[in-house]
Amino acid sequence: MSLKIAFQMDPLGAVNIDADSTFRLMVEAQERGHSLFYYTPDKLSWRDNAVRARGWPVTVRRERGNHFSAGDETEIVLSTCDVIWLRQDPPFDMGYITTTHLLDLVGGRTLVVNDPFWVRNYPEKLLVLKFPDLHPPTVVARDLGALQKFKADHGDIIVKPLYGNGGAGVFRLPDSDRNLASLHEMFTGINNEPLIAQQYLPAVSAGDKRIILVDGEAVGAINRIPAQGETRSNMHVGGRPEPVALTARDREICEAIGPLLREKGQVFVGIDVIGDWLTEINVTSPTGIQELERFDGVNVAALIWEAVERRLV
Repeated sequence: MSLKIAFQMDPLGAVNIDADSTFRLMVEAQERGHSLFYYTPDKLSWRDNAVRARGWPVTVRRERGNHFSAGDETEIVLSTCDVIWLRQDPPFDMGYITTTHLLDLVGGRTLVVNDPFWVRNYPEKLLVLKFPDLHPPTVVARDLGALQKFKADHGDIIVKPLYGNGGAGVFRLPDSDRNLASLHEMFTGINNEPLIAQQYLPAVSAGDKRIILVDGEAVGAINRIPAQGETRSNMHVGGRPEPVALTARDREICEAIGPLLREKGQVFVGIDVIGDWLTEINVTSPTGIQELERFDGVNVAALIWEAVERRLV
């Protein structure tokens, strides 16, 4: 089948073609005979009873510095597309949430991936709370007293913004650290959101595993090793990707969460596992498929498109 595909994403010109998962999905789609249209979230609108986007028909190529060609800028009604990919990066703020509301209104036979209703209702750091046997001790709170009680109970903790991404704003507060109140003051001065804190997991020194699930099934993993002197293992902040095999515990976690992800239209998901514990379920704009393909030879992009195409039959 030849499909008309729209990608809602960050500026295409700035992507790293050797690492960006959206770019890899675009290349695979083009190789499968699908046509591509690209627009940024600020070009999304509702007018005359239709969801519209102003953007560009594109072709892509794996050529650094010359990785895409765009046609003339034009406005399309998104319900004329077969598939829309929701692929802009967080932060998961009201701008992001508004795009999910608009995409909910596309209607017709158009498939939006991942399903925006459940992307909106299942933020990565909150969805894990549905699985209390899988995640480490965790608190979500804006109240300083609740956070202090958690630190008193667990000592060495990680504190981070509830809707952050890429390792930004992540702090480790070991037993002796007395900066929780100052951090709370800083974060609460920036926005009105709660914080999330989790018990520090020493196993992170051996890596933070990113497991990719396609339509609820685990297809492989990469390990992300923190840089020297870092607690964070995110590749955005210098984490080093390495090949890794799935353990029995990893498979147990994936089998527990997979049915819910599949039911709710979360076709491409990346979960984070440290040691034996699930820490995040990333549904907004997960990454890692190019690294997994290089390490294990698994064409994850093809598996994702096969899952999408099955949903269109």
